[in-house]
Amino acid sequence: MYKLAKRLTGIVTLTLLSGLVHAQDTKKFPGIGRTATPAEVAAWDIDVRPDFKGIPKGSGTAEQGQELWEAKCANCHGVFGESNEVFTPIVGGTTAKDIKTGRVASLTDPNQPQRSTLMRVSTLSSLYDYIYRAMPWNAPRTLSADDTYALVAYILALGEIVPEDFTLSDKNMNDVQARMPNRNGTTTQHGMWAIEGKPDVQGDACMSNCLPDGKITSSLPDFARNAHENIAEQNRSFGPFRGADSTKPPLKSLPGAGFITPVAAVTAPASASPSTTSAPANGATLQAAFQKHNCTACHAPAAKGVGPSIAEVAKKYKDQDVVAKLASKVKLGGAGAWGAIPMPPHPQLPDAEITSLVTWMLKTP
Repeated sequence: MYKLAKRLTGIVTLTLLSGLVHAQDTKKFPGIGRTATPAEVAAWDIDVRPDFKGIPKGSGTAEQGQELWEAKCANCHGVFGESNEVFTPIVGGTTAKDIKTGRVASLTDPNQPQRSTLMRVSTLSSLYDYIYRAMPWNAPRTLSADDTYALVAYILALGEIVPEDFTLSDKNMNDVQARMPNRNGTTTQHGMWAIEGKPDVQGDACMSNCLPDGKITSSLPDFARNAHENIAEQNRSFGPFRGADSTKPPLKSLPGAGFITPVAAVTAPASASPSTTSAPANGATLQAAFQKHNCTACHAPAAKGVGPSIAEVAKKYKDQDVVAKLASKVKLGGAGAWGAIPMPPHPQLPDAEITSLVTWMLKTP
């Protein structure tokens, strides 16, 4: 009884102390901040650990995943997850023997041309977690838990890790983890994981008389700097920063905040004419709609990305009556005109808005 009373007294004391600290913080910063609501915490607390703690309840079939894949993923990763045109392949390089041993033999094979995702990833939770929080590339956080289960099931079926009619759920993730081809490929015997012994990275933080500029120790040669055109225009529109403007010479030093270019500072390439950036009366509205519907994820103003640039489209169809034809392609999707990567359909967009956007693109000088 005495032990129980003592334990309760300790709990009450800690509760009072935490309330006192909170009160002191409120007095120190009056009117700033508030306690996050449970809904706000839940919106951020979506990570899934290797032991599957945090995995949401739900399920999805490989067949459902195939439909989602062809609508949202195939244009970057290929119909069978094998494409290497935009990103490295998702599927390939694993065997039935790898599933038994848990180590992908071709990872150390010098003749293996490309390391796919299924060759490298060791935990099923990593695959689920990344797709759930970051995919599709042009619309992250739009997949439901069931959608993500279905897509992971389809990827696993493509890799012949599970059968084609498999249903993946929070109940059988552990069973599937036992079949991951590279499940034994992770090691914890290094400084990034182990807390004893010599760390991987050593150094002291600079706390006084710090250098204002970083030292550039490597750079691309001039002939390769703009080989894939302007990198700054090829980032997706999510996030605060863009890549370096590779149409300009490299910086000789890193002047503090100038090291990273904010989105607002990224402009059209220097080679673009003034009329390229000056929009007609309703140009600003159409440009905003172009970004709102994630068209910018594939189409940059003057540089080829996943799809052709706006300037390329305008040049190809100059003086041609193709508005209706291109509007239909935007609505229904298609492939072949600009390479193997298909354009996904956009059935949700109103016909009038599609026509306006196509007309705006074609009028680009």
